[in-house]
Amino acid sequence: MPSTDIEPYTKRHCYMRLLWLDLNSSYAHSSLALPAIHAQMAHATGIEWLKVTATINDSIGSVTAAVARQKPDVIAASCWLFTHDILTAVIARCKALLPGVRVILGGPEFLGDNETFLRANPAVDCVLRGEGEEAFPRWLAVWDCPSQWQQAEGLCWLADRRYVDNGTARVASFDRLAAPESSPLFDWGKPFVQLETTRGCFNTCAFCTSGGDRQVRTIPLERVEERIANIVSHGIHDVRMLDRTFNHDARRAEAMLDIFERFAGKARFHLEVHPGLLTENLRRRIAQLPEGLLHIEAGIQSLNARVITSSKRLGDVAKSVEGLRILCSLPNVVTHADLIAGLPHTTLGGIIGDVASLSAFGAGEIQLETLKLLPGTVMRDKAGELGIRFSPRPPYEVLATGDMTADDLLTAVRLSRLVDGYYNTEAWQAVTRRLIAADDSFLPRFLDYLTAAGTTDHPTSLEKRGLLLYDFCRAAYPSHTTDVSMAWIEAGLSLKKAPAGRAVTRHVQPEDGWHIIYGIYRQGMRLCFLPTDDGGEEGFWYGYPTDTQSARPTFKAQGRRSGQEQQA
Repeated sequence: MPSTDIEPYTKRHCYMRLLWLDLNSSYAHSSLALPAIHAQMAHATGIEWLKVTATINDSIGSVTAAVARQKPDVIAASCWLFTHDILTAVIARCKALLPGVRVILGGPEFLGDNETFLRANPAVDCVLRGEGEEAFPRWLAVWDCPSQWQQAEGLCWLADRRYVDNGTARVASFDRLAAPESSPLFDWGKPFVQLETTRGCFNTCAFCTSGGDRQVRTIPLERVEERIANIVSHGIHDVRMLDRTFNHDARRAEAMLDIFERFAGKARFHLEVHPGLLTENLRRRIAQLPEGLLHIEAGIQSLNARVITSSKRLGDVAKSVEGLRILCSLPNVVTHADLIAGLPHTTLGGIIGDVASLSAFGAGEIQLETLKLLPGTVMRDKAGELGIRFSPRPPYEVLATGDMTADDLLTAVRLSRLVDGYYNTEAWQAVTRRLIAADDSFLPRFLDYLTAAGTTDHPTSLEKRGLLLYDFCRAAYPSHTTDVSMAWIEAGLSLKKAPAGRAVTRHVQPEDGWHIIYGIYRQGMRLCFLPTDDGGEEGFWYGYPTDTQSARPTFKAQGRRSGQEQQA
């Protein structure tokens, strides 16, 4: 349900009630737009700050009612592709209930041409393109005087049905902005905090909204450390860096890693790294960091040089692949690799091959997404020239290209779900990686099997996924059924289901000399034996603690069993 807050620092003699509609895609997410803007004008008088927080899963009626009952003079909100439709629906209803309210929207949805949006959404009075920390306060000073809106950089609106476009707003001194965390409106109740220490990107990726902003602006390192210390002091352990390319400046990146290490054990940092720009010193420094300190997102997009070149992404592909291989080999970090389906010259076969390559590298996670042609990007503007057809409605996903049919892209979406459900799931990752390595045709064959079973278009449970994988391997890859059985048992799933059908759980006794793989054997442990030979004597032992009802074993060893005990 949406929540409403009337902030405790409102003024007694307000001339304007400003309500921020904080609409997010999920409870875990929280937009930085409101605290980032409020932090710059915390001392402004004459404004009553109100907030309604909701997610796209809340009912449109309840969100509308929560906004309308506050009777604001101005409604402001940040809009992006996954909140676009719900936000515009709520705003239209609010305008009908409050005809005199002024509505201003900003965010990534308005980085392109905004005339069509404004004409299609008369409930929205104006939109702000670009950075809002300085432009929004300027507009707020003249919110009720449209004749003076021209002084607000980045503002787009209709004046007597004539479209007025005031360019793109850009803050004059990024390094001097007050931190969003300094605002009382900053939400400390979320599981992670986003931290932006640079703005802009050196790269020119045609599919990215930052592709045209090549001037990278930074904040001083001492302020970075102060802000992290403040975040940690609020009990937040997950810090997600919003910097487009963490290692655009190798020396600064090394200094940042030194700062991160000082918070080891108190925080974990998510970084976006360009693997082709990893210097030897930076690689060495990352390898020295404590385990669990970093979660690295390696922007690779494709392993095909022609695809990368056509996407205007800078960097040598061979160097990127080598850098990614090194990152994936480091035991102290989790490396998340991104692939995009629908880029020019990308083929379905190429995507399957890239997934297999990333699996061979040992990537901790593989994210395969369909290209979305976002407003304000070069690739969207040149879609026709590139032969790309895409949805005109959010999230603007590519529907077909000169190299991929609509069916190919649908298959890529289903492959993405396979990767999420198996490779990116701890229980099934190791066995999936072995199967991919064993046969180049495993991924397309297993995907065909899941599609025929009708499970690729909706979520399935961990157990259901295991049963499907076991049945498939039993028919197509019988030599790997034991691998699936081990994964099943170690995931704590039922020993009475088919994947654990050969497991023995009663009256089992080990012979001396087993080889311990993990854990410590304690006298009296509940034991399970999974045979791996036809005679049922060689196999793996699993031990379960007796002081808990844990379904997952805490001990594993390889060896023989004595006697011929009963099966479960």
